[in-house]
Amino acid sequence: MSEARPLGGRCSIEALPNGRASDTVTTMMPSRKNSSTLQATQALIFLVTLSVAFVPGQLLSRLAHAQPSPFIHSLAQNQDDDVIRVTTDLVVLNATVLDKDGKFVPGLKRSDFQITEDGVEQKVAGFTAEETPFAAAILLDISGSMETRLTLGRSAAIRFLEGLREEDVAAVYSFDNKVEQMQDFAPGRDLPARTYGLRAKMLTSLNDAVLRAADDLSKRAEKRRAIVVLSDGGENSSRASASKALDHALQAGATIYAVNMSERGPGRDLAGESILKNLAEKTGGRYVSSPGGQELRDSFAAIAEELGHQYTLVYRPVNRARDGKWRTIDVKPTRPNIVVRTRKGYRAPKS
Repeated sequence: MSEARPLGGRCSIEALPNGRASDTVTTMMPSRKNSSTLQATQALIFLVTLSVAFVPGQLLSRLAHAQPSPFIHSLAQNQDDDVIRVTTDLVVLNATVLDKDGKFVPGLKRSDFQITEDGVEQKVAGFTAEETPFAAAILLDISGSMETRLTLGRSAAIRFLEGLREEDVAAVYSFDNKVEQMQDFAPGRDLPARTYGLRAKMLTSLNDAVLRAADDLSKRAEKRRAIVVLSDGGENSSRASASKALDHALQAGATIYAVNMSERGPGRDLAGESILKNLAEKTGGRYVSSPGGQELRDSFAAIAEELGHQYTLVYRPVNRARDGKWRTIDVKPTRPNIVVRTRKGYRAPKS
């Protein structure tokens, strides 16, 4: 909590886990009953509340453990005051920056990034570059189409878990025509025992699985969040649409890494491949075409590395319209020979 006292008032900053990000300025106007007293003392109180973004999670690391202000509670109970609120939304981006060899690029500054939204340049309002823990949700497809690939899927999950650092946490989900959390977020590096008793069956609810994982991640304190999909990409049973699942992932600030578990070759399902690629590309993640071998091991090592070393960029959109429309984001480096990977956009709130 930081506190200042301009004009005899008070300014506090608070992080609120409400799934949005906004600067909210609240000015307390004196009631008629108390106006003479307040005019005599010329008291003016400002309360600035900073909550969490289109991408939920703590906006800056120093706000991660902010506690609710007792002053907010006292204001809410005062029935004699008129409250004026002005809200300005923020957009938070977690960006991975790689060189031509696919290695993380350290040491970048705010001026090394240029952000445009729907082609209009945006001013970077906040920037952090730090090594930080991340939370990951592993989604293991156990539908009928994975019957001959389930053992390979479990092996892939174990490989990913083994590459995590001590401070990272992961949860494990299985999905067929329903989604089940097999293990809650924890620092453990082993699959839960009941995962080995799973049998491939039923239809595939990939969208529902992504949505469930995104919603669970949105409640986490970690600023970096990932969804690792181990699937052949089939989708034939979800209640949620692909766009809804993707919107939830973007709102949660979750980067999706999709591993195609189907066998390579002419028999590979192109529709499933397209689904997995879309999830990864729209959220700034990676599509991994190999279900096993050295390529998968190298990909998982790179994923763990980049999740722990992302840059966080914050901007206030020039377009303030609350129309529910899609906003396309493009982040470009001002330095040569490097590539920035982040989510491709977000859906604006609708009034």
